[in-house]
Amino acid sequence: MPVDIPTGWVASQIGLGTAWALWFERLPRLAEAVLADWSLTVEGPSMNGFCSLVLPVRTDTGDRAVLKLTFDGDDESLYEGLALQRWGGDGTVRLMRADPRRRALLLERLYADDLNGLDDVEACEIVAGFYDRIHVPALPQLRTVTSYVGEWLAALATMPVDGPLPRRLVEQTLSLGGDLVDDPASSGRITHGDLHYENVLAAEREPWLVIDPKPMSGDPHYEPAPMLWNRWEQLVESGNVRSGVRRRFHTIVDAAGLDEERARDWVVVRSIINAHWAVEDAERAHRGLDDDEQAWIKLCVTTAKAVQD
Repeated sequence: MPVDIPTGWVASQIGLGTAWALWFERLPRLAEAVLADWSLTVEGPSMNGFCSLVLPVRTDTGDRAVLKLTFDGDDESLYEGLALQRWGGDGTVRLMRADPRRRALLLERLYADDLNGLDDVEACEIVAGFYDRIHVPALPQLRTVTSYVGEWLAALATMPVDGPLPRRLVEQTLSLGGDLVDDPASSGRITHGDLHYENVLAAEREPWLVIDPKPMSGDPHYEPAPMLWNRWEQLVESGNVRSGVRRRFHTIVDAAGLDEERARDWVVVRSIINAHWAVEDAERAHRGLDDDEQAWIKLCVTTAKAVQD
């Protein structure tokens, strides 16, 4: 039976360029080849993330698993399998088999429930509890957080003074980011890179396990930001966004034993860099900011301001 590729996913990604179109063209054959080579049987509907196809499968020995096939142009997840192997299932989904050349991973199957079903403060405590377990000494193959951030700061520095981001925050980000990039403590530990509510799933071995790392050699203080800007609608509905952001931030800092000032600096830097990505997207398309981009910039700027006194 041909592998089912979610049509909505294809439609949402196909406009991202030729590389995506070519990958989608060969994806069904790739999936069928890996399934055959690893003696896997599909036993449920296909799923997908932003850049990966996920198939629920059963092995020839009867183990329940998922086959994850990732877009080969995604640099961030290049060493996902290597990080999962290093963690060995300690707080994370367990890696059962990997083929780096085909960007294929066989993973233990978890439940669909994620941390979105919990109160955000409880979810922040759970995520903070994983930090010590996943922030182990980095593998030499991993690219450093500082190498990425240095490139992003260089791009941010080219934005005109009258650009769409508050100049005070741009200058603050360039200053803080430069200091962090130059600091040896900003690399050396495996960082997940995108650890938020939907990247922690319920499991049998433990109540919750971390999935979908974008591993880098970095600083544990780099990690909290996605827990602040995800589930944003909930903060808006609370009527006090600033208080909600700060409550999440201090919950993570306290539960993980992080240095508050350093964690705050990283939140500011990551937030303004993320806002600038929206500006760059509009510039590449030779148009003004659309409504979604303006909303994202407002979210990022609000996050950066909220964590500061």
